[in-house]
Amino acid sequence: MKYSVIIEISHSSNISLELDDKDSPNTVHEFIEKLPFTVELNVWGDEIYTSKSPVSQPEENAKSPVELNDVAYWPTGKAICLFYGPTPIGNPGEITPASPVNIIGKIISPDKSILENAHSEHATFSLKS
Repeated sequence: MKYSVIIEISHSSNISLELDDKDSPNTVHEFIEKLPFTVELNVWGDEIYTSKSPVSQPEENAKSPVELNDVAYWPTGKAICLFYGPTPIGNPGEITPASPVNIIGKIISPDKSILENAHSEHATFSLKS
């Protein structure tokens, strides 16, 4: 099943996501159940990741590297990750998270300029109406 989610970022643009439960159904279902929630954003290379989210799932078909515009849950840090491009580790041209992640969807509005202002911003995740 697919879900439309919006991330409202203070002092910035909103980000639209499409979550899909085909790869990590337990993670996606818990994510949807916990909405809405607010977290702090951090930047690592071309990745935005959140402070600890209310989601708490183990690895579920976890993978590394990931694809451009993937949305993932990082079990190690209980964080939501948005992959806009390369991360500081991994092979050139690859998007490699710090450790394997559960893929939960895709970024629908891939505005990479959001990376410039995302650090330490607060963001609220909610179902798109």
